[in-house]
Amino acid sequence: MTIHVLLVEDDELLVKRIINHFKQTEFHIEVDATGADALSIVQSRSHHSNAITLAVIDIVLPKRDGLLLTKELNALTDIGVILLSSRDSQADRIAGLAQGADDYICKPVDLLELELRMRALYKRIKGAHNNDESEEFIEYANFKLHPDNRTLITVNGDESRLTEAEHKVLICLIANAGKATSREKISEEIGQPDWSPNDRTVDVLIGRLRKKLNDEKDQKRIVTVRGKGYMLSI
Repeated sequence: MTIHVLLVEDDELLVKRIINHFKQTEFHIEVDATGADALSIVQSRSHHSNAITLAVIDIVLPKRDGLLLTKELNALTDIGVILLSSRDSQADRIAGLAQGADDYICKPVDLLELELRMRALYKRIKGAHNNDESEEFIEYANFKLHPDNRTLITVNGDESRLTEAEHKVLICLIANAGKATSREKISEEIGQPDWSPNDRTVDVLIGRLRKKLNDEKDQKRIVTVRGKGYMLSI
């Protein structure tokens, strides 16, 4: 089995290191140094045996904005995206999650860490695809959520695929429906236990969920509880 990965990175030394590291694995690394052709590569092969499953994207690219590319891939494909950045900042991490990235790694890249995160993301994606035919939805008020493939369907029939982080936030809110869930608790659920009061990651994810639930204006479904966090109304 070969897992096709698109590496969008212009650092030639890093590209060589990544390719060499994955030579003896099932991951086949393909490179788009500028990002100019990334979207067309993924879309043109989406229904072929060599379809791209994962993309590893540098935020800073010579011909594309890595965040914008992530947004486009998230909107038009269902591949997993891991972002790379030389800036270890909360703002970059939040921006990446806001555009639909599944994971974020700071440079210098530890190749073993990258491999482990790629394996974990691929496992989640494979599990979701294997369960696409299942009809097991979680039904809640005016929406339905497929827990395996992360598909969200609103009362109007609008369908969207949640990112891993969005999915974890919504599951957490459903599990605690009717009571406030703190930002710290939600942060732990998405794998970021080092939450601080200045961390806006949870707020960004809540905003994305509200948009996908058509809940942005009235905020009747996901309610902000001042001083306590967020609550999914019953």
